[in-house]
Formats: sequence, C-alpha cells, structure tokens
Amino acid sequence: MMDKRTLTRSVLFSLCLLALAFGPVAQAAQNASSGWERIAAGVDYKMFWLPGPNRAYVARLDREQSDVILESSIAQGRLSGGLETVSGMAERYDGAINAWGDTWGARNRVVVAINGSFYDPKTGIPHGGVIHSGWYSKWFDELSGISGLSWKEDHNVFLGQCVYHRPDKQVLTNLSTGDRMEIHGINTRPQRDQLILLTPQFDRDSKRESKGVDVLVELTRPAMLMPFPHMVTGIVREIRIAPGSTPIPFDHVVLSGWGDTDDQLVQFLTEGDAIGLSLEITHLDTDCKHAESDEWTKSYASVAGNIIFLYEDEIQKFEQAGALLLHPRTAICYNQDYIYFVVVDGRDDAYSVGMTVLELANFCKEKLHATDGINLDGGGSSTLWVNGEVVNRPSDGHERKVANGVMMVIVEPMEKSSVFSPGLRVTAQYPTNIHLGPGTNFPALTSVDTEAQGTVIYQWSRLNGVLAKGTFWWRVDFSGAIGWVDEAALSTSDDAPATSTDLP
Repeated sequence: MMDKRTLTRSVLFSLCLLALAFGPVAQAAQNASSGWERIAAGVDYKMFWLPGPNRAYVARLDREQSDVILESSIAQGRLSGGLETVSGMAERYDGAINAWGDTWGARNRVVVAINGSFYDPKTGIPHGGVIHSGWYSKWFDELSGISGLSWKEDHNVFLGQCVYHRPDKQVLTNLSTGDRMEIHGINTRPQRDQLILLTPQFDRDSKRESKGVDVLVELTRPAMLMPFPHMVTGIVREIRIAPGSTPIPFDHVVLSGWGDTDDQLVQFLTEGDAIGLSLEITHLDTDCKHAESDEWTKSYASVAGNIIFLYEDEIQKFEQAGALLLHPRTAICYNQDYIYFVVVDGRDDAYSVGMTVLELANFCKEKLHATDGINLDGGGSSTLWVNGEVVNRPSDGHERKVANGVMMVIVEPMEKSSVFSPGLRVTAQYPTNIHLGPGTNFPALTSVDTEAQGTVIYQWSRLNGVLAKGTFWWRVDFSGAIGWVDEAALSTSDDAPATSTDLP
C-alpha cells in the first residue's frame, strides 16, 4: 500500500509532467485570448485597431527567452553611406553569423524588423550612434541630450541619454611595451594628425587613397565598448604605407592615420605586435553634467532615437514641433517582461491618421504597460517586417529605403563542416567570389576562375567550415588573394595536404 509521503511525491511528479505537457498549449491559448499571435518562441505579434482611426502594429520579445535577442541592421552593410529597405536588411542578416556569446559562429534567424534612426537622405549616413553585433560602429553625438536604446550582452536594455567620449578613454595599447595612443574616432575619414578606427561596418575597405598609413589588425572579438584597463585584443597583421585602400575582413579592424599620426603609428607598432583596444562612453544625467554609470559597457546592439517619451513609468515632456503633429510612428518601448516594437500607420484619414508622440506614449503605457520608450524615425520610413512580410502600410505606398534598423533575432547554434581542413589544397569548380567573411552578406574581395588552385588556411577564431547564409565557408588562399569561399564551389586538388604556413 502506498504511504502518504510516496503518494504526495507521485502527485507532484504528475503535476510537473502535466505542466511540461500543457505549458506551451496554455501559453498559446493565453496568447489567442488576448489577441497576440505567437510567431516564434519568445516572440508575439498583434495589430491594434484604435480610435482616430489608428492602426498600431506591435511585436513583442519575451525577455526571459535566452536565445532571442535584439540586433541592429545596417543598410547595405556599410556606414560610409547606403540605403536599403527594412525587408532588404532583414534578408541580409537572416542566416548570417553573429557575435552573440563573445565569439563569432552562431547565426541569426531574423523574425521581426523595424526601421531605425533618422538619417541624411543624401548620404545615407544615420544620425547618432550605432552598435552592431557588439561592434561600436559609429560614435553617438556628444552632449546631445539623447543617445539611443541599447541592448546588452546580459539581456539588459536601457535608454541612453546624454553621453560624451573622454579623449583619454579611447585608447590603443601596445601590449608589448604598454605604450598607448589616443583614438580620435570610429568609421570616419581621418583628418590630419588623427587616428581613426575603421571596423568592418565602415565599408569593404579603408577608402585611403594616397596619404597616411593603414594598420590591419585581426581581433579575438568585436571592438566593443570595453573601458580601460579592459580591452579587446588583437594581432597586427600588416602595416601598409603604400597608396591604396586596405580591405577590412569581418574579424579585423584598420587603424588609419595621416600627418603626424602616420609617423607615430609606424614607430608605435610592428607586424606581429599584440594590441588592445579600449573604448568607453561616459553616460551623463539629463543635465549633461554629472556622470551616472558605465551602463554602455558590453552593449551588443543600439541605434539612435530622438525623443525619450516614457522613462521609469513617467511620460516625459517634449517640445519638438514634429512631436505635436499626427504622423506615422516607429518606436521601441519595454517593461521588465517584454520589449515592444511599435509601428503606427498614418496619413490616411480612412485607415489610420497617425499619432502625436504624446499619443504614442499613452499607447505604450496604457495598452502595452511599458515603463520606458523611445521614438525612432517615422513618417514614410515606418515599417514593421514580420517573418518575411511587411505587415503595416507604409505611407509612401511602398517601403522606403532607410539607413538602419533593429531586429528581433533567434540565435541558432554554430554548425560546422569537416569536409576540408587547414593545409588542404583545393580547386575552384566554377567562377566564384572570395568574400571578406563567411557569408554572402560580407563584401566580395575578388573572384577566381574555374580550376583556380588554393589552400585552406588557418583562421584564428577557428571558423573554418562554419555554416552561414545556408552554406559552409572556408578561408582559402588563392595565390595571395585570401578570403572566404563557399564550400560548394571547392573540391580537393589531391589527397595529400599542402605544406602549410598558416599559423596564427
């Protein structure tokens, strides 16, 4: 006969099994009853019909879902100037490798995307700062009052307000000597006597023509916000003094300078030197006078906004003229449970008239129970893409090309092929491109013809054979042209490995 204690354990075990079995069903039923549609694990979508009339399209991310993250998107993959639709950017980064978890190799599955920062329509350069996949890719404006929304490696999210970059906190360190040089900017053209850090998000190459020096550095991880004495480390692979631009592989940076800086760089570094990069944002309070915290450290993704309309559960004051008018809107708001992407259609009296920023704030606070929110670029730019299709009606009648965006991404684990190995000779089976990184989202460096002979070479982050954009990729040296090639384009030249000098 079963005793009382055994019976209790049996009942508890049965209840646990029922919870596991019916938990997802219960969640789905709860979503259905509230109007939310589950589109992926941890991501839901809902359209709101509101008085006005107004139609608001909302996607939400469950902050407890560990493998769902925020990521920024960059038009054409380059900050030197380019425009692209939200759909185009979502497709660009879907299936691409990311740097979630401190190293490259995992992949994006993009499920939701919206447009991001305001931008210069002539140049395609976004206003404010950008952090992409851990890379601090564009500096936020100094002392502007508002910076942007940031998603961090620890799954925290915050709204950045007034920031500035202390010159003594942006440093390049020679790890052999301990000597340091100041970094004057990121992903801009260097001016005389400046040292500029160029990351892969700048463009396919450094755009240097004749003046100055380029130093190519391979990194262990993205050049992220990491205050001194902490740093991202790397190895100097090449110092280029001759005229001409330097290609920027996906895991490299270029230190570019001219004037007095190029002489300093040549004396400061030699090929093979170990270096460290330390970058820091000083976060100030709303009066732009007093430092608050180091919240920006290890931020993974961020774009700039122009109005923080909801902060710590309080609707904020704002006086910008555009905030008082009815317009299509794009915003991100959040609470401790969810992050919401919000797009409101407008400029159509019969369908959706749009919102003022105050109405947007009230919607986020009252309908979504958000505590914090920031306004992004709106008008004809406002676009919400969900699982392969645009769900709202952009006021231009079609998708507008924009400078950047924000995505909800499911992180898929790294997969690798073992078909080849470093040192093996390979042959191009047909004309194929050599890319600056593993994936077609990275620019092509050059191409090779059918029967071209190459050698698979060592890659510091051990990504040879990694799956990206639907195929496996290998780092190959074709007579000095080094880059990443689709496995399907390669065959082995012979059974024996070539003599390899592909050490780190």
